[in-house]
Amino acid sequence: MNFKIQKVDSTSKARATEFRTEHGVVQTPIFMPIGTIGTVKTLSPEDLVDQGVQIILSNTYHLYLKPGMEVLKEFAG
Repeated sequence: MNFKIQKVDSTSKARATEFRTEHGVVQTPIFMPIGTIGTVKTLSPEDLVDQGVQIILSNTYHLYLKPGMEVLKEFAG
């Protein structure tokens, strides 16, 4: 993963950053919904796209249980 600070506000220390993963680039600050057991509750995939979601946080133990390692390997994590 590569992490780069794009801009820093001198009065509040807020910062805009970008980090790169093997799946793409994520710019922060950003809304990061949490996917429990592989799904974001109350939002459809279309809703997530419409909101410009760049990343979904997940608990790896939950993903291990469901959908399982076979699915995770098929989609490269």
